Amino acid sequence: MAKTTLTISSKNYSSWSLRGWLLAKFSGLEFEEVVTAPDDASARAEILLLSSSILVPCLRHEGAVVWDTLAIAEYLNEVMPDAGLLPKDRVQRAHCRSICGEIHSGFTTLRASLPVNLKGHFPGFKIWSRAQADIDRVCTIWRECLAESGGPFLFGERSMADAMYAPVVSRFQTYAVEVGAVARDYMAAVMALPAWSEWRTAGVKEPWVLPEDEEPEEGGETNFSRLGISFPPQAGTLLMWNNARPDGTVNPEVLHAGMPVVRGVKYVITKWFRVRRWS
Repeated sequence: MAKTTLTISSKNYSSWSLRGWLLAKFSGLEFEEVVTAPDDASARAEILLLSSSILVPCLRHEGAVVWDTLAIAEYLNEVMPDAGLLPKDRVQRAHCRSICGEIHSGFTTLRASLPVNLKGHFPGFKIWSRAQADIDRVCTIWRECLAESGGPFLFGERSMADAMYAPVVSRFQTYAVEVGAVARDYMAAVMALPAWSEWRTAGVKEPWVLPEDEEPEEGGETNFSRLGISFPPQAGTLLMWNNARPDGTVNPEVLHAGMPVVRGVKYVITKWFRVRRWS
């Protein structure tokens, strides 16, 4: 019988690899790690959020090849049903799947603004409004789950949800994100897990360095002061707004300014669109 393997990338930088690895550890399934090379183009693209499809981590078990962390979680729950990856209660299972899906597909600004870096520590890092909205939503999810379950983990006993939110714990720790007491206690519980300690110990010893994440980009926001909103630059995104009111006059509310780049490089392409109104 072929051996069970889990392909992962960097333990210092990869949030998806951390999720898949924790899920496998939580399940109790024995596996061997296959670590992609530091110069692997697909692994680098995944870490830098430049990949259109995430194929790592990838679990190979008894003829099955499973990638995508949610697929891995569901597969492990099927083959290791006593591991407790999902709550026993039907309603709680639905809730668990929902918040796992939310972190899996959402929070893009949080991912881009606060990349995972176990070796890094950046207290005082500027967090702008869109990333703060993601942080606030995560903390709300944690508070609601912990109030219902009583802790110490999101559904009482550790589950797939804790594996899915573990990279967020890492981000909050690296960037010294200010959170409430409930969130801090939950973070402490996750970081006290033996599996977390094993991953982090290996991550901080990892020799290779990704320069883009060692000095996180900072500054360069497009600031709409009269509206009280600011948009940080994010690779692969398009920021558009209308400078005119419906009657064609200039709208002073969208007066904006590009803020100085503190760290990193910002590339801007400006395109004007003219709207023609036909009577």
